[in-house]
Amino acid sequence: MSNETDKAVSLDEKFALFDDHWSPKVIAQCNGQLVKLAKGKGELIWHKHDNEDELFFVHKGRLTLKFRDREIVLNPGELFVVPRGVEHCPLAEEETEILLFEPAGTAHTGEHSTEQTVASEDQPWI
Repeated sequence: MSNETDKAVSLDEKFALFDDHWSPKVIAQCNGQLVKLAKGKGELIWHKHDNEDELFFVHKGRLTLKFRDREIVLNPGELFVVPRGVEHCPLAEEETEILLFEPAGTAHTGEHSTEQTVASEDQPWI
């Protein structure tokens, strides 16, 4: 775990540290919530989080949050909170940089475990 409390966090610098897609990296912790970064390209999987809301903030690129009855498109500087229990599927047509804010221990792909799933304990601090 990193604890760089004596300096500001640069999102651009942190995003430059990795290239993999849909694999969250932890950059900060606040009141039991983790601040994570991920790059997305293509589609993740349909999933939900029964006990946690999930905040998506687009830093660069464009993210579509697909729901069974609609889609929400996020452009740079926009965010959306997916309420707990709501099934969703993130989609990025082009590489997109995403900041996530969620409780520690939130399962990456909710109730599903696939080859895209990264266990909470395997999401590194960068």
